[in-house]
Amino acid sequence: MSTAGTKLAKAAGIIMIAMALSRILGYVRDVVILTKFGQNSITDAYNAAFSIPDFLYMLLVGGALSSAFIPVFSGYIATDREEEGWEVASTIFNIVMVLMLIGIGIGLIFTPSLIYLLVPKLKPESLQMAVTLTRIMFIQTFFMGMNGIAMGLLNSYKQFLAPALGSVLYNLGIIVVGVLLSPHLGPRWGIAAFSVGVVVGAFVNFAVQIPSLIKIGLRYKPIFNLKHPGVRQIGLLMLPVMIGLSVTQFNLFVNQNLASGLSEGIITALRTAQRLMQLPIGIFAIAIAVAVFPTLTAHAARGQKEAFRRDMSLGIRSVIFITLPSGIGLIALAGPIVQLLFEQGQFSRANTAATAYALMFYAIGLFAYSAIQFLSRVFYSLKDTRTPVVIGIFTIFVNIALNFLLIGPMKQGGLALGYSVAGIVNLIILLVLLRRKIGSIDGSRLLSSFTKTLAASLAMGAAAYEVNRVLAGALHFHAKLNQVIAVGGAISMGVVVFAVLVFLLRMEEVDLVLDLFRRRFQRARVGAKA
Repeated sequence: MSTAGTKLAKAAGIIMIAMALSRILGYVRDVVILTKFGQNSITDAYNAAFSIPDFLYMLLVGGALSSAFIPVFSGYIATDREEEGWEVASTIFNIVMVLMLIGIGIGLIFTPSLIYLLVPKLKPESLQMAVTLTRIMFIQTFFMGMNGIAMGLLNSYKQFLAPALGSVLYNLGIIVVGVLLSPHLGPRWGIAAFSVGVVVGAFVNFAVQIPSLIKIGLRYKPIFNLKHPGVRQIGLLMLPVMIGLSVTQFNLFVNQNLASGLSEGIITALRTAQRLMQLPIGIFAIAIAVAVFPTLTAHAARGQKEAFRRDMSLGIRSVIFITLPSGIGLIALAGPIVQLLFEQGQFSRANTAATAYALMFYAIGLFAYSAIQFLSRVFYSLKDTRTPVVIGIFTIFVNIALNFLLIGPMKQGGLALGYSVAGIVNLIILLVLLRRKIGSIDGSRLLSSFTKTLAASLAMGAAAYEVNRVLAGALHFHAKLNQVIAVGGAISMGVVVFAVLVFLLRMEEVDLVLDLFRRRFQRARVGAKA
């Protein structure tokens, strides 16, 4: 593999391991909450409470700022103008913090009205709980805002470990605080302990990045230089993304509004299923996308077109190579996986069925949303934030139309299927427009890679489904251990089938994936010896 590919694999490997730990802790967090409270009006209120603070964070920092800030700031670094870059970074930080505080203040005042618009069909006591939990979670938005800017600075210097570690500590904070505090708040309001944990986790997430910021030479200044060309450029790049994110969040709000009219617990079922679907995205797709983004930005800043195309093609093929089989596997084993992971305590067999039903349809679009994570950053690295946003807005309206069309006959499955179809449409349009923009996207290799990966994935899914069916029927001892063996055996067989087929098909993406894991294990062994 090329030197560039090796560097990308090394960076992506660092992020992947931390992301995997974070997602595992995220799963533990969900298990603790669902086991203790079940999938009902209490957890519906808890999940609804995330929506408005998340919207404020994503609007100002999580999506809009990161997509605009990193290309501009990285451009200053790549062209040896660091001092000027830090002046821009300081101004942006100050502006965002002021806007964040204003937004939090307005949100705290109008929380009851906003929650009613979001989930109007919840029971009155659940609506009041959602209001209280939302006001607690608004505090975490401030810390997440600082975290988002810190992550943008560190990623621009190709420092990935501290931001990735922060996400691990975020989930750990939620679990520890929630478990310790919830017994003191009663059986119903104990859920508020996990909202407090969200605030603590967000603070720790930011705090762990401070040493790395100091190490790269943090040069913060209390300035508001609104006339600086770099600040104006970031503002212009952010505007279309902010519009797009507003429409995206509107789509999510419509989904929650519709879901609040279904059976109790469906909001939680949809959120749980979507988190399972997003697990491979968080571990693999975002890891590769975040690692490649600064490199693509540097290639674009220096006019290195061939290197840009090479790394773009390698990145998207690798993302699909990992996440397409993940999606097929989730479809084949949706019921057994949900049952194994969550069916215990207050989480019933009916909860399993409702969640697995949504998961099957969410998983159809897993590869598309993974590839979109990468492709969006390809456009951002070219300082084009408009195209992904315009296409995103179009497909969101497609999604909303499908939701209204499918919710009647398919309930929560219709909401999930609409989401997946919209993602696939988004991906196809982005690829077409990227080809027009850069002249070539290595289309023949992309199509060949996708076809081979799909064929191997379908064979893998069939093998996994059959192995799980046979083992689940043959084993008759402790239920949970039975599930572990059946699902574990099915996944193992699926991995073997997929690995054999991709080696027989001589897929070059295997090299990158193997290098990701090989380098992480080598680093772990070196650390242990030291």
